[in-house]
Amino acid sequence: QVQLVESGGGLVQPGGSLRLSCAASGTFWHIYTMGWFRQAPGKQRELVASLSTGGTPSYADFVKGRFTVSRDNPKNMVHLQMDSLKAEDTTVYYCYAGRVYSGGSSSSDYWGQGTQVTVSS
Repeated sequence: QVQLVESGGGLVQPGGSLRLSCAASGTFWHIYTMGWFRQAPGKQRELVASLSTGGTPSYADFVKGRFTVSRDNPKNMVHLQMDSLKAEDTTVYYCYAGRVYSGGSSSSDYWGQGTQVTVSS
């Protein structure tokens, strides 16, 4: 089992910045993919950014050039630096872990509880 705990959400003015962090804990020895999704009320959850082991970051078009995803593998953490925030970025952001290795097998699709980001003046 994997537990994901997010932090760093809050209220920021348009054009401002926030940094989300997510810490993974539990019984595993490697997490292949970590990233962030977001979900607005009444809409499907959508990928924001992800980073897999040995790979390059993947971003949704609507955040390219504004958000940066990074990982701290020794600490099992993933971060999302969000700059030039817009009102339309307002929603709940969820941490994601995929292909988690425990013992000799892997499992996928773990989610954090979500953290609210509100961009408003």
